[in-house]
Amino acid sequence: MGQAVPPDPETLAVAERYARRGAPDRYSLLQPDVWHTVQERQRAILQLLVQQGLVDLPRLRVLEVGCGAGGNLIEWLRLGLSPHNLSGCELLPERLAQARQMLPAAVKLWAGDASVLAIEPGSVDIVMQSTVFSSLLDDAFQQQLAQAMWRWVAPGGGVLWYDFTVNNPRNRDVRGVPLRRVRALFPGAQIEARRITLAPPIARLACRLHPNLYPVFNALPPLRTHVLAWLRKP
Repeated sequence: MGQAVPPDPETLAVAERYARRGAPDRYSLLQPDVWHTVQERQRAILQLLVQQGLVDLPRLRVLEVGCGAGGNLIEWLRLGLSPHNLSGCELLPERLAQARQMLPAAVKLWAGDASVLAIEPGSVDIVMQSTVFSSLLDDAFQQQLAQAMWRWVAPGGGVLWYDFTVNNPRNRDVRGVPLRRVRALFPGAQIEARRITLAPPIARLACRLHPNLYPVFNALPPLRTHVLAWLRKP
């Protein structure tokens, strides 16, 4: 028997960083700042799909890197994707188990390091990542994962990218991924990007005063901390 390949040190570090994150209720949809953020991102993704002509939703093949407990995959199902065309991978076993409980059996789920998955090149229309790369502090590991994601994308498809761009001085477990870094990670991509998402500390404060203040503050572009980008493969 061959020897097992030890996990990359960065994958172990990522798991430790997630374990140190705040209470789950910070990300609960019962929090007004969270549902404002989620709904804004959903609208932006729908606009992007229409702009790119990706409207035959039942035939789209989508894979999410870092699918967590399956929340984004459920949103794709609600849009009309076939479960057979939907897949996800997740590093943390407990989160993957939650996704498996929530999702139809036809949705393919993989455990472990996404960068080493044996996924057929050019077999996916959309590879999605949502705040995964900001948790990867090793540049080489970021590049390895980006190359794998790009390899999976079919010509005419792309990477759907959502992540924050600025560092959080209170959290050394993450770092912002500016758009110039995205371009360096995907040099062959045709990139269309827009800034969205009110800075979370401001969003929490504004929504404590009144939920309707979220769009008021979010109307100021300098207060938006995330980028939603479509990285198209020619």
